[in-house]
Amino acid sequence: MTIDYNKISVRVRLGALRRNFELLRRLAPAPMAVIKSDAYGHGLLPVARTLEAVGADSFAAGTVGECALLRDGGIPGRIVALLGATDATDAECCIARSIVPAVYSADQLEMLASRAAPGQQVDIALKFDTGMARLGFTEADLPALLDRLHARPMLRPVLAMSHLAVSDDPARSDFTREQGEIFSRILSGVRGVWPAVQGSLANSAGLLAHPELHFDVQRPGIALYGSNPLRGTALAHLGDGLEPAMDVATPILQVHPLPTGRSISYGRTFTAPRDMAVAIVAAGYADAYSRGLSGKGAMTVHGRRAPILGRVCMQMTAVDVSHIPGVAAGDAAYLMGGPGEALTPDDLADLWGTISYEVLCLLGMNPRTHEA
Repeated sequence: MTIDYNKISVRVRLGALRRNFELLRRLAPAPMAVIKSDAYGHGLLPVARTLEAVGADSFAAGTVGECALLRDGGIPGRIVALLGATDATDAECCIARSIVPAVYSADQLEMLASRAAPGQQVDIALKFDTGMARLGFTEADLPALLDRLHARPMLRPVLAMSHLAVSDDPARSDFTREQGEIFSRILSGVRGVWPAVQGSLANSAGLLAHPELHFDVQRPGIALYGSNPLRGTALAHLGDGLEPAMDVATPILQVHPLPTGRSISYGRTFTAPRDMAVAIVAAGYADAYSRGLSGKGAMTVHGRRAPILGRVCMQMTAVDVSHIPGVAAGDAAYLMGGPGEALTPDDLADLWGTISYEVLCLLGMNPRTHEA
């Protein structure tokens, strides 16, 4: 869904995405680009086409619907649906478009098997739970799973997958190693029947920090978009060189004085301690810019940080431009990115009280343009 009623402009720099992919591919030779949730707000098809042009030959999206958009948009190669086939329509779509669904339940196996044409083989990815406790077969389920698959020869496992829970936290690397050991045993069991099955465990943090867990296929997600999953840890340097690919700007509607003692915005939560100049910016929580930034966030105006004053409103926010000369209506205020003292996705996430994933997915719903 795109928010189409506002003045916000999201610019996605495809060159940054290319460079991030190339950097990650130097560290792990078989990255499967994770472009779920509209490529983390960057645009599903533009991102896929950009990465495909520099050698990406496999992609992972969230839903079967996203995967169908990729296939119908001309993306070749392997496309994996991470949420799997959740109903009959999904199953039929996977079979018709050669989409590889993640399978994590016996019901899904039956649903896919019953819809395969006589003599047809359907490629699937087996999803295992090694510690995330979210989706997947467990190690204890493996014997029964192999028996079910043996009875359904139309289903061909091509990938075995699991997901790391704390690979971005070096202090809990013991748990990450434990997950790796469990996955190794599972993969060995699967390969006892299907020797060609590829293993995939490493997410962005796993790719950067745990080369021993790379297996056959790596799944970079947030790192593709320039956010360092190891930021704030002793291993942060491993993400050096990643470039944020998204800038978000909106116009200033008005600039006016705020005299000493005068309050601003709803609730009168800010009163000017001195004579100030404020800019009223065309962005608010209806534009996926969090009200939680009230009184603690900032934007960038003329390359300098402008703190938010008072509450973020539905489509307007006030910022302090007292220290920035020459600001006028029509000038750009950058919610994220831009020149000078730019707020990175991680910077904005810290102010927002969340993670860069959410910031990108939400702000990316605003009108977007893509540049090479």
